[in-house]
Amino acid sequence: MRGPEGSDEVLRKSVRERYGGLAREKGNGCCGDSGSCGGSSQDSSPHAAEAGCCGVGYTDSDRASVPEGANLGLGCGNPSQLVSLRAGEVVLDLGSGAGVDCFLAASKVGPSGRVIGVDMTPEMVARARDLARSSGRTNVEFRLGEIEHLPVADASVDVVLSNCVINLVPDKGQVYREAFRVLRPGGRLAVADVLATRPISDEMRNDHERWSSCSSGALSRDEVVERLRSAGFLSIEVTVQGDHTVAESLMAQDEIGVVAGTVVATKPGGT
Repeated sequence: MRGPEGSDEVLRKSVRERYGGLAREKGNGCCGDSGSCGGSSQDSSPHAAEAGCCGVGYTDSDRASVPEGANLGLGCGNPSQLVSLRAGEVVLDLGSGAGVDCFLAASKVGPSGRVIGVDMTPEMVARARDLARSSGRTNVEFRLGEIEHLPVADASVDVVLSNCVINLVPDKGQVYREAFRVLRPGGRLAVADVLATRPISDEMRNDHERWSSCSSGALSRDEVVERLRSAGFLSIEVTVQGDHTVAESLMAQDEIGVVAGTVVATKPGGT
């Protein structure tokens, strides 16, 4: 399954423009009216934070530990909770946005470790770099690039993270192949993303607005497993985490059967 009708670059342009606009917004952007995975300012239900608003999966301590403005509320999970990050490790975040997951990972790997964020949106990279500089986070760096063609050396990373981004990419298999390439033997992949629980129509797939808002680009659990296996990963666990309590901010996803999920896998080798 590829993206909507038209070239992949047209799709990337649509996604880049959407998230570039979010990066330029004043304030932290959390719970803005993006209609993306992160939620809507119109959602005041008691389950809003759990269901997507302001970055599902983050504790109050997590939010307090990152620079103000790093959490744009666009995630659908907390990938660093899916894997144990150790001091001194090198972590890569695919589609790092304003850097919230990078900053959380940086605190776990410590000054002897390093975190790299890669994002294709110049405005997001600029915002994340500014936040790293102003907050004195010296073990984090942000690179401009597409996650299908990572600006990262072979076998140089211990852990790959991603948060509600892979669904936006036309060729998910290429993303997983790139993640496999940059991981060291025994390296781990931990992804929070959306998953399709039933077939998505061609009409929905071809809707750029739905695709760029983390809806119609989702794969099913079995499709994700197949792509991970093809890339070479082992110990694959793909879990659908959606439930029947859906906040207003996630109705666009829910109406086509797209819910939050998690993906963990390992590159063979290591000790």
